[in-house]
Amino acid sequence: MALCRTFRYRLYPTVKQTQRLEVALGLQCELYNAALEDRRGAWSWERRSVNYVQQCRTLTELREMRPEVLDYGVTVCRGTLKRLDRAFCAFYRRCARGEAPGFPRFKARSRFDSLQWEDTTGWKLKPDARRMAILGIGDVKVHLHREVKGTPKAITVKREGHRWFVSIRCADVPAAPLVSTGREVGIDLGVVNLVTTSEGDLVDSARLERRSAARLAAAQRDLATKQRGSKRRARAKDRVADHHRRVRNRRRDLAHKLSRQLVDDFDLLVIEDLSVRSMVRRPMPRPRCAGGFEPNGAGAKSGLNRSIHDAGWGELAQMLAYKAEDAGRELVVVSPRFTSQRCSFCGHVDAASRRSQAVFGCTACSHRDHADVNAARNVLWAGRAQRASARAG
Repeated sequence: MALCRTFRYRLYPTVKQTQRLEVALGLQCELYNAALEDRRGAWSWERRSVNYVQQCRTLTELREMRPEVLDYGVTVCRGTLKRLDRAFCAFYRRCARGEAPGFPRFKARSRFDSLQWEDTTGWKLKPDARRMAILGIGDVKVHLHREVKGTPKAITVKREGHRWFVSIRCADVPAAPLVSTGREVGIDLGVVNLVTTSEGDLVDSARLERRSAARLAAAQRDLATKQRGSKRRARAKDRVADHHRRVRNRRRDLAHKLSRQLVDDFDLLVIEDLSVRSMVRRPMPRPRCAGGFEPNGAGAKSGLNRSIHDAGWGELAQMLAYKAEDAGRELVVVSPRFTSQRCSFCGHVDAASRRSQAVFGCTACSHRDHADVNAARNVLWAGRAQRASARAG
């Protein structure tokens, strides 16, 4: 079975190559905003929609008006226009579903951090020389810490602080199936215990954001004292970004190791379909008849929201999905409804059975267990039932 995968590597551009990359980001940011203005203006004044193909045809006019934009090739310009087209497609999709639409916005140059090549023209990977030739940039040193598998199709060069990374999208990547273990597991996700399995294994949440909160707050206070536009503010801003980057990298590293261990040990993995966006939504205000508002628990909810974001459930679920597909494992996603209230021994559902955060005591059969372990066993039971129903249908 052939798969599509993305491989991410660190780039080490020289000083001149970094300057060229910065110039390219500025030009593509300008192109993005101009293309967005073109779409907005066409609809506001003529009620005419403009699509990706029509905007690609106008790139030929840039050779006379703005030749410096095409110094990096037409492919990267098409990638910028494709990026805008995806933003509009997502906007229309959210409108059709009745969600908050979020109309595409203009990008500031400081926030435009990536360049996209949607095909193989304009760049070439040289694994033997550990270099990547990019049109208009030069041969950039790349750290190939692992082999590029499959057929490279497109790349994205991204700036993260003072660092540069390249993501290579490959097709026809061969799968690497693992030997069957005959084991099945249900996984309960939480904020105290990041992962609890149906076999009774508990993995504590690292609480990375909470552990680095004091250092981050000190860096943010230092940033607030700097004058806007100064070099000192730029350096202080980079220090704040470094704190966020370290937390993000540690969370990603933990998710990689944990997902790899679970995929290696079990043939069937069952997780809950958690809607993180709904869970971290702010509580509705409670206005008083006489004016003002009543307490709605927003302060306590904000602390829970931070813990949910810090846990990184969505990232862990994504890693489990693609690693299970690559290893030939089966991943089943079930509804989390009543998994924490149902007794895994007798099946009785009662909210009062959840005695505390860590204790489950069934009100019908007096069965007692760890609350998260009981929920993980219910998740596994629901996954088996859902798989049997799908095979029977």
